Amino acid sequence: MHEDRALPADPVTRPVAREIYRAVRDLPIVSMHGHVPVEWFADDTPFPDPAQLLVVPDHYLLRLLVSQGATLPELGVGALDGSVPAEADPRAVWRRFCAGWRHLRGTPTRFWLETELVEIFGVTQRPSAETADAIYDQVAAALADPGFRPRALLDRFGIEVIATTDPAWSSLEHHHRLRAEGLGARVLPTLRPDAVLTLDSPTFAADVARTGAAAGVEVTSYATYLEALRAQRARFKAAGGRATDHGPFLPDTTPMDDADAARLLDRALRASSGGADPVTPAEAAAFGAHMLFQTAAMAAEDHLVMQIHPGVARGHAAARTRQFGPDKGYDIPVAVEFTRALQPVLDAFGHHPGFRAIVFTIDEDVYSRELAPLAGVYPALRLGAPWWFLDSPDAMRRFREAATETAGFSNTSGFVDDTRAFCSIPARHDLARRVDAGYLARLVAEHRLDLDEAVETAADLAYHLPLAAYAAA
Repeated sequence: MHEDRALPADPVTRPVAREIYRAVRDLPIVSMHGHVPVEWFADDTPFPDPAQLLVVPDHYLLRLLVSQGATLPELGVGALDGSVPAEADPRAVWRRFCAGWRHLRGTPTRFWLETELVEIFGVTQRPSAETADAIYDQVAAALADPGFRPRALLDRFGIEVIATTDPAWSSLEHHHRLRAEGLGARVLPTLRPDAVLTLDSPTFAADVARTGAAAGVEVTSYATYLEALRAQRARFKAAGGRATDHGPFLPDTTPMDDADAARLLDRALRASSGGADPVTPAEAAAFGAHMLFQTAAMAAEDHLVMQIHPGVARGHAAARTRQFGPDKGYDIPVAVEFTRALQPVLDAFGHHPGFRAIVFTIDEDVYSRELAPLAGVYPALRLGAPWWFLDSPDAMRRFREAATETAGFSNTSGFVDDTRAFCSIPARHDLARRVDAGYLARLVAEHRLDLDEAVETAADLAYHLPLAAYAAA
C-alpha cells in the first residue's frame, strides 16, 4: 500500500498533510461507539477462521457482494430457522469473498480490508479467485498464534479503551469478569435500550420483563418500568459504562403527559397476551419520542452520555430480514429533521451541566443546515463523526467542509468507528486521521491555520475529543 493513500493528491498540501498525519498516526485509539461482542474479550478464545472474522460479521462487505449476485448463505449467513443453511466450509466463503474483490474498488470497505490484510496479517497478494486459498492459509496461520487473540490485539492495535453495545437486559456478567481481571477500565459497556422503548416491537413485553429481571424490579406499571430503566442505567455505570446508544427511526423528543404514557405502556404490555388492542405505529412513535425525552432527563441526573443516531430504515428487504435476521446490509438511510425534533430536549437540558448528547446522521444535507448550528450553540450537544454510509474518505472531507465553519472542531465528538468488525478498527481510525490531516493541510496551505495549530487539532480529533466527549462523570 502507498504510504500517502487517502492524502491529498496536489503537491502543495500533500507534504503538509504528511507531516500532520505522522504526528498523530500512532496515537492510542479511543473506540467509544462500536459493536464488538464483549464475549470476545471476556473469553479471549481464538477466532475460528478467516471467514468468521473478516467476512460473515461485516455487513458493509455483505451488502456489496450481495448486490453483485452473491447470496447470504454463500457468505456464511444462514436462515434463522435453519431452512437455508449457511455454507459450512469457511474456505468456500472466503473464496466467494475473494472472487468479488473487484466489486469493492473505490469503497471504504476496500481500504479497510486492504489495510487489515496487509498490516495485520502480512498479506502481499491482491485477493482474487486465484489467490484466495493462499491468502486464507496465511490468515488462518496467523489466527492460530496466541498473539492474535482478542486481548492481545487490543495491545497490538493500540486500543486504549473500547466500548461494547449491550441490551437493556444485560446481566453484565462478562464486563464484571473483565473488571475482576483488570480490564474493566479498558472494555466498557454501553446501554442500548431501543428494544424496551419500542412499543410495537413483537418482543416488547418479553424484553421489558427481561430488563426488569436484570434490574431486580418487577415491571407492572409505568412507574416500575422507569424504575427498572434507572436501575439498569446505574448498573451499567457501576460497571464502567459512560454512554447510552439510541437508534430511533426519527429523533423526535416531544414528551407526553405521564398519564397518557402510562396508558400506552399498559396497553402494549397487555396486548402481548391478547388482553388489549395493539398500539398503533403512531402511538408507538409518540411513546418513543416521550422516552427519548425521559432518557435525556435520566442522563442529566446520572451523566451517561446520550448517543442518538436516527434516520435508518432498518431491514428494508422485509422478507430477507425475517429470514436471515437484522444487520445483513439491508439498512437504508432516510431524510431526517433535527431542529424541531430535538428542541424539547435542548430546551430542557441543552445548557444543563450534567447532560451530554452526541448526534450522528447519515443525511448529509443536515450537517450545515441543522446539526452544525445546533452543536455550535448548545453546550450539551456534540456533533458525531460521519457514520455508516458516510464513514468514507470523500464523505468525511465533506463533513469537515460542511460543519467546521459553524461548529468548529471542539463541538464534534472526534472519530468513532461504529463497527462489529474488530480487525477493521485500526484501519478505520487510520483512514480518519489521514482525511483529517488532508483537510487541516488545506487550511495551513490557505494560511487559515498555522502548522502547529493543525497538528494540535489533528491530535484533538484523533484522541482528545473522543475522550472528552465520553468523559466519565
